[in-house]
Amino acid sequence: MGRGVWVGAWVSALLMWGGAAQAANRAPATKKAAPVVLADRALWRARSWVGLTTLASVNPTVSDDCSGMTRLAFQQRRLDLLPDDVSPDENGVTAIHRKASALGMLTDTPTPGTLVFFQNTFDRNRDGLLNDGLTHIGIVERVGADGTVTFVHKSGGRVKRSRFNLQQPEVRRDAKGQVLNDWLRRQGKKTRGYLAGELVAGFAAVDERWRSPEPQRVASARLAVKDDARGARR
Repeated sequence: MGRGVWVGAWVSALLMWGGAAQAANRAPATKKAAPVVLADRALWRARSWVGLTTLASVNPTVSDDCSGMTRLAFQQRRLDLLPDDVSPDENGVTAIHRKASALGMLTDTPTPGTLVFFQNTFDRNRDGLLNDGLTHIGIVERVGADGTVTFVHKSGGRVKRSRFNLQQPEVRRDAKGQVLNDWLRRQGKKTRGYLAGELVAGFAAVDERWRSPEPQRVASARLAVKDDARGARR
């Protein structure tokens, strides 16, 4: 091979390598997988249970009701929706709402993965009146363009999807026959039946603030307090 031919081949290879390097530099960097947030994971779990008549096959340790389903959906290491100080006369829904309030997580806006609270869904104290407080809880699945919210909850003996619309809470179906609100309280001797939208009591977001601190950190904090106390006595 002549010197001129060899030099030409070398220059061509160099140019090709340079072009490949520039293309590699222009290529977008590989994106890291987005972390799965608590609400997304909980919603995935709740969806997978739709149709179940009991949660015992999933986890026999939680109460087989609406609050038990919601707790189980969000349950992780050091994370429980219930506070540590549940009183004997406090139902699960009220206790979860109290913890959400203490953490500053209550909101007026439903978004996928948020908790939805309802009041007076059944006659808890059996007096026939609407004075039963917070009685039901679910997880928001999606919010439609017309404002109709679909949520997952355990009611009537099974895990299911239901709907409510806060813009038209007393309307069962729209002009096209689409369901805006499902029934949530049966008619009683002294009360009429109530749609879900009429009984919504608010929402709460769930994030890392619900998780309890690591045990060793708690122990370290207590030790620091003791050391400070000792120093104060010296």
